[in-house]
Amino acid sequence: MKTFSRLPALAAGLALALATGNALAASPQPFTAHYQVLSDGQPVGDATVKLSTAGNGEYSYSNSSKGTGGMAAMIGASSEETTRFRWQNDVPATLSYEYKLQSSFKSKQRHMSVDPASGKVTVDEGKGAGSYAAVPGMADRNSLPLAIGLALASGKRTVTVPVGVRQGVEQQQYKVTGTESVQVPAGTFKAEKVARSDDGSKRFDAWYVPQKYPVPVKITQADGGDLTLQLVSFSRP
Repeated sequence: MKTFSRLPALAAGLALALATGNALAASPQPFTAHYQVLSDGQPVGDATVKLSTAGNGEYSYSNSSKGTGGMAAMIGASSEETTRFRWQNDVPATLSYEYKLQSSFKSKQRHMSVDPASGKVTVDEGKGAGSYAAVPGMADRNSLPLAIGLALASGKRTVTVPVGVRQGVEQQQYKVTGTESVQVPAGTFKAEKVARSDDGSKRFDAWYVPQKYPVPVKITQADGGDLTLQLVSFSRP
């Protein structure tokens, strides 16, 4: 079952290009967010996104999902993704990314690590490791929504994020397209809608309330199925 990191895609200082807004991004604060996962409008799972401190200016950002309805429940689908990043130059710079998928008939793992000293990214999906040159401040697909949310909170309206994927780095571009009223289990919000602007074939629609939450209150994607995540609750320690 896909969650944030399966959306089309979040070292040394993430290059967030901005069209407006000059405020510095505030350092992220720990939180736990719970989401309902929908497929074609029907509930199929639950997801928990958690940010915690790891010491020495580093953070752990995890995304756990479990199938609770439909085919996802029938096959016992679950996934776990964890990004370790350093808060550097006012942005989350990925140090490592781990992905694990489990179901009754399939399992998959992916590991990505960034070596700031050598400027090299290593990716291993169980079929032999590959590597490529890192981009300063590279994010990963799990931390992408958080990177966008933190950028919005600092006043940015257009963001370019270098995202490390399987074979290289994609310079993904996102922009605020307007303000909409969004109703989710956590409540009704006046939210900023963000869309991917550099690749129309990889739809990304997310609704943020950046002065309240660093992650979206709602997010949808069409890659591999019509999936929607809706915020159920958000809490801080």
